[in-house]
Amino acid sequence: MFETLADFWHMGGNGVYVWGSYGLCAVLMLGLAAQTLRRIRTRQRDLDLLQGSRARRDGTEGA
Repeated sequence: MFETLADFWHMGGNGVYVWGSYGLCAVLMLGLAAQTLRRIRTRQRDLDLLQGSRARRDGTEGA
């Protein structure tokens, strides 16, 4: 299909579009993964705070 590595990267003149699309997709997916991890940490922190305040209110802290 491609005779040289340069031909592969060039993709018959469409390499800019092909590799640009792959790059954009990779950036977007990494951004979504980072956002998801940040939201998980925030939700876990909120849950820990709520459970801690409930334990203090009920008098069951440390039990």
